[in-house]
Amino acid sequence: MLNRMLFLCLAETLLRMGFTRMLPEDTLEKYRRAGEIAAKVREEMKRKTREGMPIIQICEESEEKIRHMGGRPAFPCNVSVNEIAAHYTSPPGDEKQVPAGALVKIDVGVHVDGYIADTATTVCFNPEYEAMVRTAEEALETAVKIIRPGLSFSRFGSEIQKVIELHGFKPISNLTGHQVGHYMIHAGKSLPNVAHFSINKIQEGEVYAIEPFVTLKQAAGRVEDGPQSFIFRFVKRRPLKQPEAKNLLKFVETNFKTLPFAERWLKAYDTSSRHKSVFHDLISSKCLMTYPVFVEASRQYVAQAEHTVYVEKDGAVVLT
Repeated sequence: MLNRMLFLCLAETLLRMGFTRMLPEDTLEKYRRAGEIAAKVREEMKRKTREGMPIIQICEESEEKIRHMGGRPAFPCNVSVNEIAAHYTSPPGDEKQVPAGALVKIDVGVHVDGYIADTATTVCFNPEYEAMVRTAEEALETAVKIIRPGLSFSRFGSEIQKVIELHGFKPISNLTGHQVGHYMIHAGKSLPNVAHFSINKIQEGEVYAIEPFVTLKQAAGRVEDGPQSFIFRFVKRRPLKQPEAKNLLKFVETNFKTLPFAERWLKAYDTSSRHKSVFHDLISSKCLMTYPVFVEASRQYVAQAEHTVYVEKDGAVVLT
């Protein structure tokens, strides 16, 4: 504990003396490239998404466009409809379609050599919820304007909450933005969307995904785990008896490293369904972790807007 306190004091002193944590230019260029691809895919899929469209088509077209443009998906494309706030991606053979009058969150992640850009938009097919979508976008714009070195996380969350409540809506309290790292979607720090006490401060050279989630005023304003999971991530190697399980785990670790993936992506390993029982064994043995689908607790609709930003001396540069 003492060593940590000394380290923090030294870090603070160095920052005051002008020493910064600026990213190397080649690293920043990879973030920029990932952000450029993510933004283009987000906007193209926003234009193409229609009521009645198969959700798996949105997912797979987004992911294929990322690869075609020279990036790789940092996580499976999330297409979260209505009260589903996050973490829905199509399983193999998904037959779900975008319902009429839906609120559709499209969340896209891109990496270039492990440097990640994360962005999202909400497509609204119901005029009743257009103001809620605009509020999420305005909250995001406000967050981008205020984020800068030295800003407290407490103040950051308070300002987002203020914007959302000013328009008569409610933030999702237990969904946050997050620091982004090399091959890490969540790199340690979480950016709140509501006021709460925190000693953390934004620092120069950090990369964050900022993502306000907005729901109706009468809603619970929080999410809970749904019963299903369609997104997975490698956790660690463990002793495995079956050679097929070892081979599949090696494939996952080699191809996706520490980034989330979808079962759909395993067709590169096995085009049949023979891997399914082994895949579930890897989950039960905790070699892999799952991401439950997040559902608004009172089943009210949710809107989302998201950018990834790089924090410079005087503010933030939007990468997406």
